[in-house]
Amino acid sequence: MSLLTVKNVVAGYGDGPAILNGASVDVQPGKVHCIIGPNGAGKSTLLKAICGMLKIRSGEVTFKGESLKGLRPDQVLRKGICFVPQERALFPKMTVRENLRMGGFSMTDKRLLEKRIDEIEERFPILKERRDQHAGTMSGGQQQTLSMARTMILRPEIVMLDEPSLGLAPKIVQEIFDIIRVMAADGITILIVEQNALMGLRCADWGVVLDLGRTLFEGPAEEVLADPRIREAYLGAKKAA
Repeated sequence: MSLLTVKNVVAGYGDGPAILNGASVDVQPGKVHCIIGPNGAGKSTLLKAICGMLKIRSGEVTFKGESLKGLRPDQVLRKGICFVPQERALFPKMTVRENLRMGGFSMTDKRLLEKRIDEIEERFPILKERRDQHAGTMSGGQQQTLSMARTMILRPEIVMLDEPSLGLAPKIVQEIFDIIRVMAADGITILIVEQNALMGLRCADWGVVLDLGRTLFEGPAEEVLADPRIREAYLGAKKAA
């Protein structure tokens, strides 16, 4: 049974034209899902529609059988779906520890919050090492690590990542995907939009191809990688002569 279902969703920005024109995705529990497609396909828009940042004009989004349509982002977060945007949304003048604490702002049990922060720092030693450093002075890779680790404070069921490798050096990109594997190993379902489609699919269990706001194909990631038409159109591979 799907954990999250997106069915025939139409959405856009304000009163502008629709960016999503009937997108559909089935998100399976415990799996890493990678959404690929050209610029302007609606990949980031899809994540924003799911998390409540954009109004869904038509179609449906359900989480564990319950509709998310019309919910605010904070309400979607409380359901167990966390979104990490491209811009990372850290508090640059706060320390690493304070940023982690903000990840659990809705928790009423502050002892439990501090315990989870300690666990995160043990899992990600760089965050423990930099716990008193202002987040805005960290490197891009360290900031992305903090953004992703912060989502684990609330123990979400789904984490959605929008272009987590954007602007990072190749070595750091590998570290980011290692973190994604750590999150998946902890039982978190991952939905990732990734510019590096090959690496994203190689890390994923399930692949989704989005173009012109519609889902063209979804299936096991290895099948997406092996399909010559998808490779040529979306992965930069050329047909054999």
